[in-house]
Amino acid sequence: MPILTIESTCDETAAAVISDDCVVLGQCIATQEALHEQFRGVVPEVAARAHLERILPVIDTAIRQAGVSPDDLTAIAVADRPGLAGSLLVGVVAAKALAIAWQKPLVSLNHLHAHLYACQLSNDQLSNESSVYPCVGLIVSGGHTSLYYCTSPLDLEYLGGTIDDAAGEAFDKVGAMLSLGFPGGPEVSKLAAEGKRDAYAFPRSMIHEKHFDFSFSGLKTAVRYAITGPGQQDFAKLQIDDQVKADVCASFETAVVDVLLSKCRRALKQYKCKQLIIGGGVAANRYLRQRFENAAQQDKFALTIAPPDLCTDNAVMGAIALEKIRRGDFASFDLDITPGLQRGF
Repeated sequence: MPILTIESTCDETAAAVISDDCVVLGQCIATQEALHEQFRGVVPEVAARAHLERILPVIDTAIRQAGVSPDDLTAIAVADRPGLAGSLLVGVVAAKALAIAWQKPLVSLNHLHAHLYACQLSNDQLSNESSVYPCVGLIVSGGHTSLYYCTSPLDLEYLGGTIDDAAGEAFDKVGAMLSLGFPGGPEVSKLAAEGKRDAYAFPRSMIHEKHFDFSFSGLKTAVRYAITGPGQQDFAKLQIDDQVKADVCASFETAVVDVLLSKCRRALKQYKCKQLIIGGGVAANRYLRQRFENAAQQDKFALTIAPPDLCTDNAVMGAIALEKIRRGDFASFDLDITPGLQRGF
């Protein structure tokens, strides 16, 4: 019997119907990029109102596409953490209401853990019956850069994470500095492919530290100084040569990936692990994927990166709810949201 999964942690309203063997029967995603483009970033109140308008049509579309009725569902799963408060609230309230109306059990999801589970789904889609666990898991997204040691989809030991900007956040901010539009990350990556990766000696913060924390705010500041010079902040008036933009993007992207790769290699060695999985929006970055694939061949570890369509926020990765159902781990109807960034666990 299938489950219904709901995702509304940030600016994507998504729902999916997934069978108990992880086959996607129906799914729908409503993006909000056009709504937030004028602000060059996600506005929480705008995001929450958009979720409110779209949540029921998105759920209805996923169920109709799957060709099932509410009676056919085993449970309803929803991401309750981490994320924007208003966005999370819309999804959780909708899930509760439907669970009560349809008399179905409720399952709560950790959005970050679900991003990593997308790697197991990818493994299943390739007809590879082997599990990706135990493994070292890296999440690189707009709000989080976190490293875990995972013995199962639900048993994760937090190793470290960003103490300031996340990798994806830094990408978007660099894109904003260069007036590349919103979201800036994909445009930065596109320009980076045309630039010189050693044009600027940008810092690799904490790359030699023994711990597994990350910091990208200093790198972001170094990019700003490279663009404007000290003391100048009006990016709108800057006239930057296209090649300079490409070189800045390439040098910045290389610095980010250098740090991510170094920390992952150290974690694999320290935990004597031969499996690495990567999820989150930045995992769709082509240069990142290429560098990690090369490292996997060189160091002889197994690498699974979530497919691009499962890197960005989606409800399919909510299939991790099946793991919780097998454990009998259901949520009560007084389930509350846990908003904000998830750091330290």
